Amino acid sequence: MTEWETERRRLLKASAGDLARVALANVVREYPHHELHRHTAAAPVPTPRQLHPCFYGSYDWHSCVEMFWVLVRLLRHHADSVPATEIRRTLNEHLTVEALTTEAAYFARDEQRTNQRPYGWSALLELAHETATWADPDAARWSAALHELSVVFVTRYLDWLPQATYPVRHGVHTNGAFGLSRALPYAEYRAARDEPRLLQVITETARRWFGSDSDYPGAWEPSGADFLSPALAEAELMARLLPATGFTDWLRRFLPGIAKRQPTALFTPATVSDPSDGQIAHLHGLNLHRAWCWHRLACTLPSDDDRVPVMLDAARHHTSASLPQTTGSPYSVEHFLAYYALLLLS
Repeated sequence: MTEWETERRRLLKASAGDLARVALANVVREYPHHELHRHTAAAPVPTPRQLHPCFYGSYDWHSCVEMFWVLVRLLRHHADSVPATEIRRTLNEHLTVEALTTEAAYFARDEQRTNQRPYGWSALLELAHETATWADPDAARWSAALHELSVVFVTRYLDWLPQATYPVRHGVHTNGAFGLSRALPYAEYRAARDEPRLLQVITETARRWFGSDSDYPGAWEPSGADFLSPALAEAELMARLLPATGFTDWLRRFLPGIAKRQPTALFTPATVSDPSDGQIAHLHGLNLHRAWCWHRLACTLPSDDDRVPVMLDAARHHTSASLPQTTGSPYSVEHFLAYYALLLLS
């Protein structure tokens, strides 16, 4: 076990309880709220809880889904370090057939067909995967309740990706690489059960979008409201899809200066000048996303690759920059950052 792996485990054990308490508070906090809702008639907009009886909290829909993933993940893997009884009760109260049928009906409407694409779609599929692969009676019930909504988003992906000529490379919700990466485990789960189409389409799309990329302009990062690194999101996705030797060569073409810590921007944690500003605060997410990506890439390469120590060092620096802000920060940070913290640490 590397020194960094030991440190990650220590950090997770120390922070699991705090992450759980943040997520428990967030999923039932209806306001303040930001709703992406397309108006098709002159009618009042229902309250968040009326629109989304399950995922009404945590400021916005996709962040609420992420907080539920945090709760399920912690309960599944770290029950001794979190308030397990309270988490299970909260999940039982929210992940019900009645609530999730309403959620599915909302997103199945044609006027909502681009809503939450792809970030929220993949967050939901990530939650569906976590429950479906856990041999626990409650998780089996939650998984069954999530099935109809997951089918809506699988269908959306199958409709959209073949028509998506170009990737979206922004460092925010519309980023295509991060969306596909988060959807991939659920796609693999379906493929193992004789439903291969989502995995096929994701794989074909990723190779079409990114397979020939080289000399990526990582020096242009970050933008002022990024919570994702477009460069590293793409690399992390391709690490999942390419064979080991193929990925090693692809990465040398894509980011040829890694061993020399170039471009400097990708190795330098972003400065968050005002964490109360919801857009600037995104940069804490960027730091944790970069840390996760650098760790994932280091684990993918051979241990004697000269890029591995550089990657692990970058992961440590980015973690130190923003992990302490996960709890006790303004709501603009706290409504979403626990997800990125747990993604990194687990």
